[in-house]
Amino acid sequence: MNAFSLDGKVAAVTGGSRGLGRTFCVALASAGAQIVIIARDSAESQKTAEMVEAAGQRCQIVLADICTRGEVERALSESLNAFGKVDVLINNAGTCIHKPALEVTDDDWRSVMSVNLDALWTMSQVFGEHMVGNRSGSIINIGSMSAFIVNRPQWQPAYNASKAAVHQLTRSLAAEWAPYGVRVNALAPGYIRTDMSPVDAPRFQRQWIEDAPMKRAGLPEELGPAIVFLASQASSFVTGSVLVADGGYSIF
Repeated sequence: MNAFSLDGKVAAVTGGSRGLGRTFCVALASAGAQIVIIARDSAESQKTAEMVEAAGQRCQIVLADICTRGEVERALSESLNAFGKVDVLINNAGTCIHKPALEVTDDDWRSVMSVNLDALWTMSQVFGEHMVGNRSGSIINIGSMSAFIVNRPQWQPAYNASKAAVHQLTRSLAAEWAPYGVRVNALAPGYIRTDMSPVDAPRFQRQWIEDAPMKRAGLPEELGPAIVFLASQASSFVTGSVLVADGGYSIF
């Protein structure tokens, strides 16, 4: 079980102030990692930091807009000032606009791509350069089963396209950086019980719950162990992979 330990490691999590990001921060801290929360909400970030500290680990909050390269570079600088290194990067921050294709505006499309893809690319490039220089690191991109399927009845073409791109970018970076000891993988969740996914809405029960093999939505804490696996030496021979955690939804 020592392979799952993150003792002495530093993990940076975008969007770590709430939702899945908060769950990932606590899971990584419970495995021994010190945490950098990169987010925009100070109050919610502080709540996450208190949970990390309750797990026995130090936590640094970096308030930044990751859609701006200068802010990403500052986030890395503040992370290094606090801990001296970053071993793990969780690209978790994301957004979604639920509209049929013909109703999606240019601004809608750009806002989704800016957060889900462009910011993830910038974070990976800036933090990845640090990891390549150290000849060690693990980057985990939060993709989605929506990269494989088309969600219904809640149409979200921009989100689906962005997550498909995230999965392919994951493979591309994994191929380039493997010789430098940097692994790049993705986690693709299904319907998870968070503020972003209204899994209890009656209008979605037929397609989201009844059509799922497990007949239920997932819980955020069910993804924590998967993140620890991908971040740790337990997955030392795993790179360029997309781990799907959707309760079997995308089987059908």
